[in-house]
Amino acid sequence: MNLKSFFDPIPEYVIDQTYSHNSFFNYIHYYGNVFPDIKGAQIALVGLKDSRGVKMGDTVERASSEIREKLFHLKKADALYKVVDLGDLKVGETREESIQYLKAVGEFLMKKQILPIYFGGTHDLDYGQYLSYEGLKKLVSLVTVDAKIDMEEEGQASETHSQEIILHQPNFLFNYGHIGYQSFLNDKDLVNVIEKLYFDHVRLGSLKNNLKDAEPIIRNADLMSFDVSAIQSSDAPGALDAQPFGLSGEDACQICRFAGMNEKLSSIGIYGYQPYYDDNRNKTASVIATMIWYFIEGFYNRKDSLSFKGSDYVKYTVSLDTKPSIIVFYKSRRSEKWWMEVPQSDTDKFDRSMIIPCSYKDYQMAQTGEIPERWVNAQLKLF
Repeated sequence: MNLKSFFDPIPEYVIDQTYSHNSFFNYIHYYGNVFPDIKGAQIALVGLKDSRGVKMGDTVERASSEIREKLFHLKKADALYKVVDLGDLKVGETREESIQYLKAVGEFLMKKQILPIYFGGTHDLDYGQYLSYEGLKKLVSLVTVDAKIDMEEEGQASETHSQEIILHQPNFLFNYGHIGYQSFLNDKDLVNVIEKLYFDHVRLGSLKNNLKDAEPIIRNADLMSFDVSAIQSSDAPGALDAQPFGLSGEDACQICRFAGMNEKLSSIGIYGYQPYYDDNRNKTASVIATMIWYFIEGFYNRKDSLSFKGSDYVKYTVSLDTKPSIIVFYKSRRSEKWWMEVPQSDTDKFDRSMIIPCSYKDYQMAQTGEIPERWVNAQLKLF
């Protein structure tokens, strides 16, 4: 595959700025005059410019450059970066062609064990991010962070793309999680659909009470899709659907750090930034750049092997007076995170371990004789 043919180089005005010696910019390889060598890379930055998912997307094509400018000025963390910036993915003649470009590039990178970070573009492009897993021949879990549940039956692509993902055939979606939705922006029927499919969801109010409640959902994901409209407009005005209520910029960075530390997560996309709506200091671009920085910081702090038979995990068996008679839990000695085992009827049907992320609260609930809802939902999806 000629990867270079899919990309446009980073604009000169971004590259030619003065960056400090310890800036992020000076510790990565980027597509300027020469396309970067991806050999040995662990993370690839991919800018997106397609705006056809919304009717009013006139400045979306500038989004990736504005974000890069902020990101490149940030200081490098302690980790030994193996990061490449491939430039901006070319825009296809149609939206569908752009999605196929994203699919092809994502699949190629992941097969090379390189994690793509997509930024810019409209939120419907996460359909291409999802399709990039189709050729990997396994079931995957997606987590979306968005103020709205984009499962409308008709409307702009940005309002229907999650339904496209769920209804796509062949179906390789094992679980869908939605974080940060705002009840007054969503039809109750859509929330009911998520519940009937036994998908995970956390509304904004619950999330604000305890952000860590979302961590097991994030840790269960293979890919994350983040719409910047989930962030309150005071912190991120640069979105078409910016809302006065939402996650803080700090919350968004913590969520991205959770995602970065998830050993099984292999791609992330941050979508929906529109410079036209941003303030004169491009505050939203700064927030997104910092989210990317925290994701990378989390990536280089991954601790768990996910090999539960080793000595890195403590096994706990909880006896119950009902069916199931026992639930097995695992706690990591390194990160102190928890998982629980869900029995499956056909191990050949699912190319994934059915040891799912959970919280200490789930373990405490089992100790009182209650079956955690997370365990029940996982079991129902298997049968």
